[in-house]
Amino acid sequence: MYDIATRVRTLDLLAGGRSMNSVSKETGISRAAIRAWQSRLEPLPRLRTQAIPCARPTDKASYAYLLGLYLGDGCISPHPRGGHHLRIACADAWPGLIEQCRAAIRAVRPDDKVYLLQRQGCVAVTSYGRHWTCLFPQHGPGKKHDRRIVLEGWQQEIVDAHPWEFIRGLIHSDGCRITNWTTRMVGGVRKRYEYPRYFFTNKSDDIRRLCTDTLTKVGVQWTALARGSDPFNVSIARKGSVVLMDAHIGPKY
Repeated sequence: MYDIATRVRTLDLLAGGRSMNSVSKETGISRAAIRAWQSRLEPLPRLRTQAIPCARPTDKASYAYLLGLYLGDGCISPHPRGGHHLRIACADAWPGLIEQCRAAIRAVRPDDKVYLLQRQGCVAVTSYGRHWTCLFPQHGPGKKHDRRIVLEGWQQEIVDAHPWEFIRGLIHSDGCRITNWTTRMVGGVRKRYEYPRYFFTNKSDDIRRLCTDTLTKVGVQWTALARGSDPFNVSIARKGSVVLMDAHIGPKY
């Protein structure tokens, strides 16, 4: 016997474009049972309050960090024999980031193997498993900035409990810490001043909003900077906010 949540979640996989065979293999539920649920339960998804992952993360801090990495530079792709691959692209220039990403995946899914796939200029930190789509329900066809990205209630609870880990994941994926400079006239002499600054850049309005909402909650002041006519950049330049970011995030390495 399966509860309603399990049945609805199974039908959601089919509604997302999965084949009957792959859903049966991933869930361990017979195709005959799934066919029966299609005729009995398809009108019932409206009863759901929120999606619940079939395997909740126990290390919630690591999950918050991995969620930030996934929203920035991650993707999920189906495996021909069922299950999915999670891939996080990490630039070769940041070997420390590659190790942090691998450690986070292991903490979230200790029983799933993690391996590195070398690509031109980057490494895809990759893990195969049967729970990545329910751990990251933002997965869907096409690019993230072309579809709506909203956290489920259980995900938002984790982000609220571990906001800095989530911000760190976003900055480590699509952000940076740089040194800007400007000049000022002092006593008739033009002097150069340097100051640190953080940026987060993402095409998705929804993902940028998740970033800025979380920054606001932890007391970081930010501004939106346009690239041409598109406000893809979130800038953190005020001294107090940069000090706060340095204490919790710091540069990539």
